[in-house]
Amino acid sequence: MGHKVHPYGFRLGVTRTWTAKWYHDKEYTALLTEDIAIRQLVEKRLANASVSGLEIERNFGQVTVTVHTAKPGIVIGKGGQNVEILRQQIGALTKRKVKLEIKEIRQPELDAYLVATNISQQLSRRIAFKKAMKQSIQRSMKAGAKGVKIMVSGRLGGAEMSRREWDREGRIPLGTLRADISYGQVHAHTTYGRIGVKVWIYRGDIAPTRSAAPAPAAVTSQAV
Repeated sequence: MGHKVHPYGFRLGVTRTWTAKWYHDKEYTALLTEDIAIRQLVEKRLANASVSGLEIERNFGQVTVTVHTAKPGIVIGKGGQNVEILRQQIGALTKRKVKLEIKEIRQPELDAYLVATNISQQLSRRIAFKKAMKQSIQRSMKAGAKGVKIMVSGRLGGAEMSRREWDREGRIPLGTLRADISYGQVHAHTTYGRIGVKVWIYRGDIAPTRSAAPAPAAVTSQAV
């Protein structure tokens, strides 16, 4: 049987980096719990800001939090009011100086987490799952994706038995390390229960492909 590997964990140290850039010998557990609290706070505060992910970096007495969002205007707020409130709340959690950076996602159709979030919201509004998957795939492919795969599982359409449905267009080379694979997993809460949504988006290769080596010259042997 095949073993399923997370697309990000498989590429760590090769084409992807860690979302938490710090290490500590003695206070590792406390700082890890603090990271989880920061992520939960940002997820709750910026629920409508299309936040795809966070990067947390710790230096001497300072915590740098980078927010990747498709709607930076909502994160910043009028005159930077929202971002200042968020900085104060994170500072109250960490008891350290907080530096907040906002990075805009210019093509949310190529971010798997945002696509999965959009599909889960449509499922919560009782939109047909096949229609939601098809439209999301078409938008991602139109935005420049080389391959998209979407899988939903649960009591689809209110059926008594849960099942799994998926749709794909293009190719998804999960076993290729240089492939830039965006992966997202979100749960949709419906009246029939919870439905899982998984999205894979292939955005091309990160490392340049090596050119083929020239064929060796033919050697002819002559009898002496």
